[in-house]
Amino acid sequence: MELWILAAFSAALIACLAAGKSLIFALLAGFILFFSHGLKTGHSFSEMVHLALSGIKTTKNVLITLSLVGMLTAAWRISGTIPYIVYHASQWCDGSAVLLASFLLCALVSALTGTSFGTAATIGVICMTIANSMNIPPMYSGGAIMAGSYFGDRCSPMSTSALLVAAITKTDIFTNCRLMVKTAVVPSILTCVIYASMGILFQGSSTSSNAAELFCRSFNLSWITLVPAALVIILSARRIDVKAIMITSTIAAAIIASEIQHMPLSEIFASCLLGFHPSDPDLARLASGGGIVSMADVVAIICISSSYAGMFSGTGFLEAIQTHMTVLSQRITPFGTIIATSIITSMISCNQTLATMLTHQLCQSVEPDPQRLAIHLENTVIIISALIPWSIACSAFLAIIDAPLASVPLACYLYFIPLWNFLTCRPKQ
Repeated sequence: MELWILAAFSAALIACLAAGKSLIFALLAGFILFFSHGLKTGHSFSEMVHLALSGIKTTKNVLITLSLVGMLTAAWRISGTIPYIVYHASQWCDGSAVLLASFLLCALVSALTGTSFGTAATIGVICMTIANSMNIPPMYSGGAIMAGSYFGDRCSPMSTSALLVAAITKTDIFTNCRLMVKTAVVPSILTCVIYASMGILFQGSSTSSNAAELFCRSFNLSWITLVPAALVIILSARRIDVKAIMITSTIAAAIIASEIQHMPLSEIFASCLLGFHPSDPDLARLASGGGIVSMADVVAIICISSSYAGMFSGTGFLEAIQTHMTVLSQRITPFGTIIATSIITSMISCNQTLATMLTHQLCQSVEPDPQRLAIHLENTVIIISALIPWSIACSAFLAIIDAPLASVPLACYLYFIPLWNFLTCRPKQ
């Protein structure tokens, strides 16, 4: 029964994607399916409502973070932080190097900060703006940015994902990080080769409509505009909470927008809420975006999808699937079983943290060695969550950098990792 429901849910999601419709419709259909299943298995209507709401409550911190990200990306635009960096970067970077540079820069920042969303909101937005100014299609640049941003989310000792895996498997995080770097060498090299090769398509691309000069005319490109970005780097190195970092950087950017760019306070507030939308169409193409409102669709997706988690935990929906996972492990390697489990848990939980915990729970008997299980989780569910279009790790990320869904197939690193380890990993004898 549970597998039929999952099949129907998957079909609805695929149909929405194929038709170009909002995922919200498919997620609402999924809500009805899972809610109805709970009623049929003996749970009352009020109990199912309570379970759904309990799942939504768990995403409170995610929703707060996304609101702060929206404000931060708008503030960096109006303060001149992004225009300053793009202006100077465009002097030495050409189209052939943008994809590879975007991947490497995002990988470096994510390794230092341990957060994919923080990387997206800072260097990710900057790389996307540079790519847009060089007429590089967003699907290409979005894929490179996404791939790099999840590099550190997987193997940085500051990553909450890495810390979660170490905690639930009772393993040492630094040992895990060392082994994760080892298992990512070949996928990382392949990713760099792919993006360097793709760069040939855009060789000779230059800034459109004299973007550098446009930024120079529209903003006061003082070095002071770098302060918000510098604060992120300095505070991240001191391991300050990411929300506090975003608030501090946003306040600094707002002050600079007022004092250096001479923007009225009312416009600063409106930009942080509604996004920056300059009247100049050329400038708007490069610099518009951000704001809390830009996260509205993602918030709706998160609220609906997170309600599934509460319903699953209260109805025991996944218990029947565990039997199938055990049977599957007898036909393919334990790593292959964990990949299959990761896909299922990522699809139905729509949440990287919950998907990780569910995969661990379902696969402990498949891979009893805690150290191997920890690395398998990092090489599967942590990465695979970002490949599911309706997952928070994917939908929220793409919204932050304003990239299309077509970017996901071009995030090479995200599927090179599980693919390479599936081909090379063998069961422990």
